[in-house]
Amino acid sequence: MMRPSLNDLAAFAAVASHQSFRRAADVMGVSRSALSHAIIGLEAKLDVRLFNRTTRSVSLTQAGARLLARLDPVLQDLDQALDTLSEERGTPSGTLRINANKSGARILLEEVVPRFMDLYPDVELDLVSEGRLVDIVEQGFDAGIRLLETVPKDMVAVKFGGDVRFIAVAAPSYLESRARPDTPDDLFTHCCIRQRLPSGKRYRWEFSKRGAEVAIDAPGNLTLDDNDLLVQAAADGRGIAYVPEYFARPFLASGQLATVLDDWCPPTPGLALYYPRSRHVPSPLRAFIDLLREVDRAR
Repeated sequence: MMRPSLNDLAAFAAVASHQSFRRAADVMGVSRSALSHAIIGLEAKLDVRLFNRTTRSVSLTQAGARLLARLDPVLQDLDQALDTLSEERGTPSGTLRINANKSGARILLEEVVPRFMDLYPDVELDLVSEGRLVDIVEQGFDAGIRLLETVPKDMVAVKFGGDVRFIAVAAPSYLESRARPDTPDDLFTHCCIRQRLPSGKRYRWEFSKRGAEVAIDAPGNLTLDDNDLLVQAAADGRGIAYVPEYFARPFLASGQLATVLDDWCPPTPGLALYYPRSRHVPSPLRAFIDLLREVDRAR
């Protein structure tokens, strides 16, 4: 039996972890065909089938599951050993992959990423911004960014950026000919610009005042799936939008937008960086967290 290379074994572990050649190839930065050939070559060297493959799924054989059970801790120990060498050099190196929502990515790019890149030029930062919530472990990310209240309980969360406030906004020209809403129920007499979530569901606007909580499916004939587009449509007089204050702030400052229902829009716990509790924290992620906390303390 030919002894497989470390790259072969790492490729096997990636496919086994993601149960997908496409996702594993994306994480490893190789083509799907190259990864498939690597696995075929590994199976030939070991003279055993490691995966059951169909057109829709990939799963481990019994032999593959046994190999992964022995191999996974070895690869983790290797990662930790290499990380220790990086620490001894005094400068983190390698790749740091973070999955973030759009507002989180913006805050990081404005306040943290430039300093991080200057301090740690040997780290390749891969910041993926998308609206949908993903399993960061399954998708091969070191950390994720999302609202604190939605972070899974088995993750370590590092809050940053202060509280978040969702606000209802409209153009002054829209409000001139209409009565301002005093309660969320008044929105049913208005044109609202609705939001479609990445899951396909329509976002229900959530309001709170002195312990009373209201969630409504806002009425309207325009639905968008991006906060920047929602803000722009509201500024263009298309109706009332409900967005994180961060996105509306420049339009509020210029007078293109005004808020309504202010007393129904209290701040809520903001964003958090999160990562698996049970895994070794690589030095690039530790350095990023330290800088994130430093920047947040100085806010």
